[in-house]
Amino acid sequence: MSLRLYDTASRQVRDFVPLTPGRVGIYLCGATVQAPPHIGHVRSAVAFDVLVRWLRAKGLDVVLVRNVTDIDDKIIKVAADEGIPWWRVGSRNQRLFDEAYAALGCLPPTIDPRATGHVPEMITLMRRLIERGHAYADGGDVYFSVRSLPEYGSLSGQDPESMQQGESDVDNKRDAIDFALWKHARPGEPSWETPWGEGRPGWHLECSAMATKYLGSAFDIHGGGLDLVFPHHENEQAQSHAAGDGFANIWMHNGLVTLGGDKMSKSLGNTLSIQHLLQQVRPVELRYYLVAPHYRSTVDFTPSSLEEAATAYRRVEGFVVRAAELVGEPDVDLSVLPSEFSAAMDDDLSVPQALAVLHNSVRDGNAALAAADKPQVTQRLAEVSAMLKVLGLDEALDDATSGDERAVIDALVSLALEQRAAARVRKDYAAADAIRNQLADAGVVVEDTPAGARWQLRRD
Repeated sequence: MSLRLYDTASRQVRDFVPLTPGRVGIYLCGATVQAPPHIGHVRSAVAFDVLVRWLRAKGLDVVLVRNVTDIDDKIIKVAADEGIPWWRVGSRNQRLFDEAYAALGCLPPTIDPRATGHVPEMITLMRRLIERGHAYADGGDVYFSVRSLPEYGSLSGQDPESMQQGESDVDNKRDAIDFALWKHARPGEPSWETPWGEGRPGWHLECSAMATKYLGSAFDIHGGGLDLVFPHHENEQAQSHAAGDGFANIWMHNGLVTLGGDKMSKSLGNTLSIQHLLQQVRPVELRYYLVAPHYRSTVDFTPSSLEEAATAYRRVEGFVVRAAELVGEPDVDLSVLPSEFSAAMDDDLSVPQALAVLHNSVRDGNAALAAADKPQVTQRLAEVSAMLKVLGLDEALDDATSGDERAVIDALVSLALEQRAAARVRKDYAAADAIRNQLADAGVVVEDTPAGARWQLRRD
């Protein structure tokens, strides 16, 4: 089965065929770094990380461009409120985003360009639009003329006559529905020199300039959250098409994370920071929570659903650890991926169905463990390891890795467990509990089973 992806522009699932055989170019709208990341921000990164992993598993060379918007009204306001330069706000929050991406197992992008580093490309794009009659300059501002492009609204389905661009800080428009490409300099704000005067870029202009710089005038996939379809992505497409660029072949959008049905946003005060969530569950468990639903679905966050996801991942992890103890550390070989798993991933990245295949293999593997059927355990462990790798959930494989450090820890924990077992034999349960508690404080989780005590390292 060939890979099929849902295209927002055509509103249908389409066969995916790279524009250049063997190579895929993806532009992903990244963070606007006015504040630390919350769960809504990282869902997009995780969703498209799964796409990148699956494309690479299929043997394709993927170039991922994930931008950083390091200048906008909110960043300027935060800087003014704190009395610090605007660039300090962006730099500190970009580091927090990078740490969150890494913690959740997102592969690094090929490049993560900053908007402020691409003003020359923006000037070139504005000049092309003005020369073609799709943009105009007035009072140091530069605007895109929406009515000059008949196709405007085709991506989002918006009627230009009834839309609002959401721009309250521009005032030289010829038409209320036009949007700003460039904003003239204001006292105390950062600015850059252009042929039309000093100022700073509009949000939409930044992404078109960066996408075409690194991926060319036409590329395979443009991604981002569903909330970006209008006005951001509609305006990106409009200005790029008006300039004569083919731009994105497929538009992909992930669903949002909500809390009680409301979109995650700082203005509503209902954000859940990554730092806070990672005090409750391990990073890989949070990734499982974000990966498990279909990428286009809405996730309504609740603590109980997060814990359910963590429990589901631990079941997979438990099988991997026990299987490795019996048959040895797994070699990750993607050629053993179950056909049902591959079919699910090829069907618009249907991770829920793919996870069903994963859990079926875990169930069969546990049955094989109970029967001490080593060949079956080996086969199921190989399948599970390959599926975890594709989904970026392969931290469980680390627990199965042997080595000198693990051997030393194992010897020390085994000694403590022997002392605990001896205490229980003599019915000194207080001493036994104390040993277990001391191990827990050291990050060692002990599980009593019919076959004796088992342990594993807790990952905080």
